[in-house]
Amino acid sequence: MTPKIDHIEITVADLDRAERFYDVLLPLLGFDLKDKGRGEFPAYEHVELDYGTADFSLGLVCPRPALREEAVCRRKPGALHHLAFRAESDAEVDRLYEQVRAIEGVTIVSPPGRYPEYTPDYYAFFFKDTEGIKLEIVHFERPAYY
Repeated sequence: MTPKIDHIEITVADLDRAERFYDVLLPLLGFDLKDKGRGEFPAYEHVELDYGTADFSLGLVCPRPALREEAVCRRKPGALHHLAFRAESDAEVDRLYEQVRAIEGVTIVSPPGRYPEYTPDYYAFFFKDTEGIKLEIVHFERPAYY
């Protein structure tokens, strides 16, 4: 088997707010909003938005009502620490940074820079979405290290 992630679902505090953010972000990353779907499963208190592509889907899920007020803690066991999207080049990282920082509600954690503690050519920026979830746009020559 070739390792490949098929989909990731992230629980967000406010599905409507997150949808507005991801409707702007994800097209910058190659997602087409015409492929976005919505599923509602009342028996499970579950509403989900699915941003699909032929290679990967990102789902946003509402919280259970009893957990709605819990804060994001990326170091809590079982939590998503961060999610990184791969760019084709350092120049694409820079271009995406300019576009991402203009999205309403984004919090820039670190602007584009080199992170040699990961790999000598690791170039990335980090930001948080409207829900406090840490995201990353990165470029490095992965095949050179594996």
